[in-house]
Amino acid sequence: MALHDPPDSGGADFEAAGASGASDANASDAAAITRSRREPAAFAEIFHRHFTAIHGYVARRLGADAADDIAAETFLTAFRKRDRFDPARGTVRPWLYGIATRLIGLHRRSEGRRYRALARTPAQPFEDGHEDVVTARVTAGGAGAELADALARLPRGDRDVLLLVALADLSYEEVGQALGIKTGTVASRLHRARRRLRESLGGTNPTLIVEETPA
Repeated sequence: MALHDPPDSGGADFEAAGASGASDANASDAAAITRSRREPAAFAEIFHRHFTAIHGYVARRLGADAADDIAAETFLTAFRKRDRFDPARGTVRPWLYGIATRLIGLHRRSEGRRYRALARTPAQPFEDGHEDVVTARVTAGGAGAELADALARLPRGDRDVLLLVALADLSYEEVGQALGIKTGTVASRLHRARRRLRESLGGTNPTLIVEETPA
C-alpha cells in the first residue's frame, strides 16, 4: 500500500526519520556482530532482533513443522561464521536470509512436495490489489492451488529470488547479497519467475504487486 503525504505535512521529514531509523538499525546489527567476536553472548541481540522474521520466512516455504529447526540452524550457522560478516554492510538481514535460503535448498524436495500438496487443496479466488496476497497464500495452510502448483514448477533459483522479494521484502541489491549473485541476475530471474507465474495463472500474477526498481 502506497502512503501519500498531504501537502505541507512534513512528509520529507517523515521519510528522513524513517531512513535514519533504518540506518540506526543497520549500525546496531554491525556493532552487535563486531562485539560478538569478542563477547559471544552479544550475538543474542542478532537472534532476538531477527529470529521471528527468519522463522516466518522458513515457515511459509517449508511449513511450520520445519521452521523451528531450520530457523535455529540459520542462527547457529551465522554465529559460527560471524567472523565472515563484513560490518561495513550494516544490516545482517540479507546475510541471514541467504543462510536460511541455502538451508531451505537442502530441503527442496520437501518444499516441492509441500507446494504440490497445497495445489491439491480446494482453489480459492485471488483478491487482486492486496499487497500481502503472496505472503498470505504461501503458508502451510493457505496457498491457493494454482499459485502453489506454479511455485512448485519454478526453477529453484527463480523461486528463491521471487520469494525473497515477496516474503522477505528484500530489495534487488539485498537479494543479490543474500544469494551471492549480481543485481542484474536478480532482475532477470524475478522477471522470468513472474512471467512463468503469469502464464501458469492464466494471465493473473499476484506477485506483480511486489515491485522494486533496481538500485
